[in-house]
Amino acid sequence: IRKTTPNAHARFNALKRQYEYHVYTQKNPFLEQFAHRISSDTDFEAMNVAAKYLFEYSDFTSFSKLHTDTKTNLCTVTRAEWQQQGEKWIFTIEANRFLRNMVRAVVGTLLEVGRGKLSLQQFRDVIENKNRCSAGTSMPAHALFLEDVEY
Repeated sequence: IRKTTPNAHARFNALKRQYEYHVYTQKNPFLEQFAHRISSDTDFEAMNVAAKYLFEYSDFTSFSKLHTDTKTNLCTVTRAEWQQQGEKWIFTIEANRFLRNMVRAVVGTLLEVGRGKLSLQQFRDVIENKNRCSAGTSMPAHALFLEDVEY
């Protein structure tokens, strides 16, 4: 804990935020409250390739909840990757800011790549379309965790 200025704002003064989304592929009653179960034939390598495309863009309108009061949909993603940890796969994403529902929509769209429903080029097209309807389904919130905030 450290003293801040009187006008410091926990949300608007943050320089970087990091989220994790947890999934698992095999039945496990101990994980179901804190992770989302997905098909075991998901291609995580393809999803990691697609995740790297996020670094090339700054407008993430396709992954934003519709009709929000934000003035811009611009973000700078500095980390996006899937890593296996034990029985779980964890998607870590870090950016200077996030749009409402962005992480869950990104994960849902990456899972479409992992299931073979979207090609890598189609993932890129989703971002470039700037249309929420072209992105995948938003994933359930119970598996999303705010891991770090940097000021």
